[in-house]
Amino acid sequence: MKLAIYPGTFDPVTNGHLDIVERAVQLFDAVTIAVSTNPAKNPLFTVPERIAMFREATRHLPRIEVESFSGLLVEYAAARGASVMIRGLRAISDFEYEFQMALINRKISRGLDTVFLMASEKYTYLNSTIVKEVARLGGDVSCFVPASVNERIRQKLAQS
Repeated sequence: MKLAIYPGTFDPVTNGHLDIVERAVQLFDAVTIAVSTNPAKNPLFTVPERIAMFREATRHLPRIEVESFSGLLVEYAAARGASVMIRGLRAISDFEYEFQMALINRKISRGLDTVFLMASEKYTYLNSTIVKEVARLGGDVSCFVPASVNERIRQKLAQS
């Protein structure tokens, strides 16, 4: 069985993330969405909230698992028995960073390959940071995120 890991912070899940997952599920036997506990970032949502959002958003897809990880991604992937990591690319600037990370990951763990999936054209500008900024300023983000995620964003911002 060919298991692929799709890692990220996913704060929040966007339609661009879903686009990548929907295509990855067609290429691999199983896909694990690995929600990062990256302490360097200041997320809007907790890890359990991000996991719940991704589970809701991917309920329609087969062979998907969503869980969190911390530490080195290559160690997590090895522990899960994954041989492939999925990374989404939006622009040339994404490629430079992701290419460097793929080479470092390959150096650390020879058995882990990175597969880059180009974002659909309609999502090339979209990222979680922009979604949060627009939402914090009172803008409508419903066209950028699944409906369930949009509701969670509205609830979270109403609390703060």
